[in-house]
Amino acid sequence: MGEPKIAWITGGSTGIGLAIARALAADGYRTVISARNPALLEEARGQVTAEGHGCEAIALDVTDRAAVNAAAADILARHGRIDVLVNNAGFNSQKREWNDLVPEEFDAVLAVNVTGTFNAIHAVLPAMREQRNGLVINISSGAGKQVGVGAGVAYTVAKHGVHIMSKLLNQTELKNGIRCCIVTPAFVRTRAHDWRPEDVRQYMLQPEDVARAVRFAVDSPPHTAVLELEIGWSPV
Repeated sequence: MGEPKIAWITGGSTGIGLAIARALAADGYRTVISARNPALLEEARGQVTAEGHGCEAIALDVTDRAAVNAAAADILARHGRIDVLVNNAGFNSQKREWNDLVPEEFDAVLAVNVTGTFNAIHAVLPAMREQRNGLVINISSGAGKQVGVGAGVAYTVAKHGVHIMSKLLNQTELKNGIRCCIVTPAFVRTRAHDWRPEDVRQYMLQPEDVARAVRFAVDSPPHTAVLELEIGWSPV
């Protein structure tokens, strides 16, 4: 059967990231999950391994470029390749509009969603170019496709940046066998939306819905480029 392919999922300790790790592990990938909280990360790793799949955990903050580079180097040293990178780590502020926006939180939102995504992509690109194969999946949001006050100034700017970054990656790297897919879900029922009323939360997407879309992109053959998957929800 050969060695399993390697998938690295940032923000992999809970919610969408954990669901993606479980889905890809079930599909035969050796998964590496990273997140800031070591305890949650170890708990998530335990869930994946309890299902009979290989999973490793690396505690890191995606805004720390040196830590991200070290994580990529560690994965490559142990496995020799990184086949899939899923940029799922994200953050939004509760103070979202101009009248209550906190500049430091604006910086933090951009640091995680934009710079963090860049850091991980930049760390894996040399290996993927050498392999002449690789898939980058950026988990985005409807806020990256439209402008509205609900998502907030910082998050809207950040996710638009992720969309542009993804398109530029395809423009320059498809010729090197590297593809990038943006997965754009509507609201997903995770802890980030605990503050919303239950009559809204009951209709939200589940993390597994996003994982299913990621798995579709990952399962697509190398000669196809699934550029974007947008997932909505319906109150039925």
